[in-house]
Amino acid sequence: MTKKNESYTQLAVEDFRLTEEPYYLEINDEVSLFEAAYDNNIPVLLKGPTGVGKTRFIEHMTWRLQNSAGETSPDGVPLITVACHEDLTASDLVGRYLLEGDETRWIDGPITRATKAGAICYLDEVVEARKDTTVLIHPLTDYRRLLPVEKRGELLEAADGFLLVMSYNPGYQSALKDLKHSTRQRFISIDFGYPDRDQETAIIEVESGASPEYSRDLAKLAEKVRNLKEHGLGEGVSTRLLVYAGKLIAAGISPRRACQVSVVWALTDDMEVQRSIEEVVTSIFDE
Repeated sequence: MTKKNESYTQLAVEDFRLTEEPYYLEINDEVSLFEAAYDNNIPVLLKGPTGVGKTRFIEHMTWRLQNSAGETSPDGVPLITVACHEDLTASDLVGRYLLEGDETRWIDGPITRATKAGAICYLDEVVEARKDTTVLIHPLTDYRRLLPVEKRGELLEAADGFLLVMSYNPGYQSALKDLKHSTRQRFISIDFGYPDRDQETAIIEVESGASPEYSRDLAKLAEKVRNLKEHGLGEGVSTRLLVYAGKLIAAGISPRRACQVSVVWALTDDMEVQRSIEEVVTSIFDE
């Protein structure tokens, strides 16, 4: 167990480095906003529905910052991503003592290693974490840039290059799962919405390898399906699912079948809503 935890922690900083540029199509002015925030040590909150590219954006920006001086570093900029969940504790982020034989050994958590290494730390779907967990990041998000490690009696100052980024889906927020105002007001907020049809067509074509015609049809399908949100659909179809459909089509699966498994069945189990989406699929694809 100790070795496994140690290995995970090492990977979080040392191996999560980008060696190839992740594809990302800028939708608005999010690139310049993020670069300005990074240069001024301003924490960033990424808001938007599932599958619109929040994680890809942070990967792209990590790569972009690495190469901003025109020279490629062989090591790259560390990017530490933490997938938040309801059992995530402060110790999971900061670190803990683990038993090793007859002794205990301290293992840094991902946010501690990011603070020390000057990495970008990305807390994905942060509202899934326990509310008391997010409080520990407050000193990192203002002029102090400090991380208290209470179990060791330490106060770590963030190294140059450290930036805290969080994401969440406002569509899932509730009284029980929402960011505290005291946390929200420590970040600038960049909203991510669905791309327009031309932008989404370009993304699908590049990411899936589908033809321009099929890519445009999938983007058209997305617009129509998203209009069904008022008729029982919890959330619109994500660009990610459209890319999946495009990949299946490029692999030889019929468009209707590809859309059935990647869009219709993936979005809902409600039979009536499924039938409505199927009708939209049939109206666009004739095979």
